[in-house]
Order: sequence, then C-alpha cells, then structure tokens
Amino acid sequence: MDLYWLFLIMATLTVLSPGPGVVMTLSNALRFGFMGSLGGIVGIAFGTLLVAGISASSVGVILATSAVAFTAMKLLGAAYLFYLGIRLWRSPSLAFAERPTQSLGFRRRFLEGLTIQLTNPKAVFFFLSVFPQFISPQGNFTAQFTLLVLTYSTLVLVIHCLYAFFGQQAKGWFGSPTGARVVNRIGGATFMCFGAALASAKR
Repeated sequence: MDLYWLFLIMATLTVLSPGPGVVMTLSNALRFGFMGSLGGIVGIAFGTLLVAGISASSVGVILATSAVAFTAMKLLGAAYLFYLGIRLWRSPSLAFAERPTQSLGFRRRFLEGLTIQLTNPKAVFFFLSVFPQFISPQGNFTAQFTLLVLTYSTLVLVIHCLYAFFGQQAKGWFGSPTGARVVNRIGGATFMCFGAALASAKR
C-alpha cells in the first residue's frame, strides 16, 4: 500500500466532484437543514460499501463484461434520476425557514441515497478498474480492499457532511419562496441532466 496517499487524493477529488449524490445532499440541506440531509448521506455511504462488495464478486464481473447487464443497470439508474429530477422540479416552493419535521424523513432520505448509489454502474466500474491499481499482489487482498473501501466510505460521509453544512449556511441566500423555487428547478434539472448523461454513457 505504498500508494495509499495517492489513492487518498484521487478518492477525495472523486467524492468532491459534482454528481447525483452531491446534488441530493445540497438539495436536502437547503430544503430540510443539515440534520435532514443526514439520511441521504448515510444511504450514499452505505451504498458505497455494498457497491464495493458487488464489485469484488461475480456480479461486478458480469456488469463489467455483459453489455446487456450494463445497459439494464444504466437505464434503471437513469430512470431513477429522472424520477428524482421531476419530483424535485414539481415540489412546492417551501421557504427554507419552514422545514418539515426532520425525524420523519430519515428512512426515506436513506433509501434515496442508497438507491442512487446502487443504480449507478459507474460506481461498480470505479471499484473494478481503480481499486486493483492500489492493491499489492504481495499483500493480503482482503485487508487492503477493506482499507480502501472504508477510506472511500469515510470520505463520502465527511465530504457530504461538509457539503450539507455549507449548503445549510447558504440557505439565507435562498430564503424567499422565489429562491426556494429556483433551487427546486436547478436541482431537478441537474438530476435530469445526470440521468441523460448516464443513459448515454458507454463502457
């Protein structure tokens, strides 16, 4: 694991880069506050652990080699992103000061974050193509793979919490009903753009 520091940098940049998960975290933080975004963040991080396990199994190999499996997973993920985008676009323009009770939404946010991660075949290919580059053939595969996965999942938790925190701080900029509507439209359109990009992606 001599290149662990390089993996740490690359994984940090990957998690920091905008994607459906980041859009969800920011949207939830702006609409429901920091605590209201935690369900989705935990769901995304847990989804990362599951995707890592999938990528280390025969399922990951099938997705990497089967055009049919890849296409099915890709279209499923794209459809879900479109669904989230349309739902957010059509959401009522709530003022952020009037957030609903947070405790009722944790499970729902968790499932949304988990689904986003599990329906994204690119996550599987990231673990399949990138992780092997940082695993030494002379070392213990399980120990090295576990370290890398836990590192990546921890980065997801930390970075998305930072996104949520700063997103909540910025809610004052969008405190009016008009600002809330703008967030809904931008977030919804972004989800749909990611869905379109995923649907047209090639291996």
